[in-house]
Amino acid sequence: MQTIGLIISDETLRDGEQQAGLFFESETKRTLAHSIARTGVHQIAIMPAIHETEEYLVKTLIAEGLDNKVVASTMMNRRFIDRAKICGVHKIILFHAVSDRLLFLRDPEIRRNPDYKGKTIDDNIPKRIIDKVRHSAIDKILKHLRYATKIGLKVYFAAEDASRSDFDFLVECICAFQPYIEQFLLCDTVGVLTPEKTYVWIHDLLEYTNQAPLAVHFHNDLGLALENTIQAVLAGVSGVSGTFGGIGERAGNVALEQVLNGLRIRFGWEVEGINYDALNKVTDYLERWGIRPHPPYSQQAQRHETGIHVKSLLEDYRSYSIFPYGKPEIWFGKCSGASNFQYLFEQHLKKPLTKKQYERLRSLVKNLSIQEQRSFSTEEVLELLEQGFLQL
Repeated sequence: MQTIGLIISDETLRDGEQQAGLFFESETKRTLAHSIARTGVHQIAIMPAIHETEEYLVKTLIAEGLDNKVVASTMMNRRFIDRAKICGVHKIILFHAVSDRLLFLRDPEIRRNPDYKGKTIDDNIPKRIIDKVRHSAIDKILKHLRYATKIGLKVYFAAEDASRSDFDFLVECICAFQPYIEQFLLCDTVGVLTPEKTYVWIHDLLEYTNQAPLAVHFHNDLGLALENTIQAVLAGVSGVSGTFGGIGERAGNVALEQVLNGLRIRFGWEVEGINYDALNKVTDYLERWGIRPHPPYSQQAQRHETGIHVKSLLEDYRSYSIFPYGKPEIWFGKCSGASNFQYLFEQHLKKPLTKKQYERLRSLVKNLSIQEQRSFSTEEVLELLEQGFLQL
């Protein structure tokens, strides 16, 4: 066996729990975190901003000796960076979209401009507008990267929807951010990559960025996340991000135990620091609870619970849905946003409410989700509304 250096980042407790219908209660997450730490993975990502319970979990795990493992996934905002720092973490993963589709959708100036109301990147947007949106994003990201490093945090940058971004713009981002980050994480957010494209894409990015430290975070919408990740490693990435069991949004993430064992069996490569005997203990724990990812192409894989994703679906169906058939199913839970209720009332019921009412319902369903240790389907939320458990 040959030992290779590869940073393994676990997202089971963050991206994994964002699987619609899945809920980990606090003690389960604590148990899983320690079990995952014993596998030797280098990072365990948790998002403190989701809820106070997540913030408490981060502080607890750090107090229990996992300060060298726990990394805080953090939105691009000083308030959230400060909140992560207060939790006691030394490392954060700052994330931001880099594809034209998501950048155009979320750019504050574009959202305020009546000329672009209701439009998406597919509506023949002028190049000068796209260029402006791109460079506004670079300026915003650089501002926050500089701030995070200034206050003493090590920063990993997660490039959301990198697989659908413009190649030259992606190269520009990698080169601009490199002085401030430990690693640039390339996300195939909606799982559109293929193995053949992945190898060439990674190879070329490394060549054009002078072998920058690149890592990958691939989703499994087409059932190709494992082979895509293997090809990325063959092409030269220095890190892999995924979840145990492959759980996660829609059809899930790449399964870390499959990547690690795949490299070992196929190529005779063992990742430095990994305790291979401990991998099965994590997957066995998930299996005992019946926790599995949704199959690629299935209707269950069309479920969405995360607030930011649902908000984007409201304005651009193709933002997080790559299949021409079927409709997204909206779920409600700890990871929901006000946009989940906006989608319910405006798209499903055709009865718009006020922003304040959406926010109130979001807060109520988050608390109910934590209290009952579960998330809720659209049908269940309609019943809760009818029975008065969720007050408008």
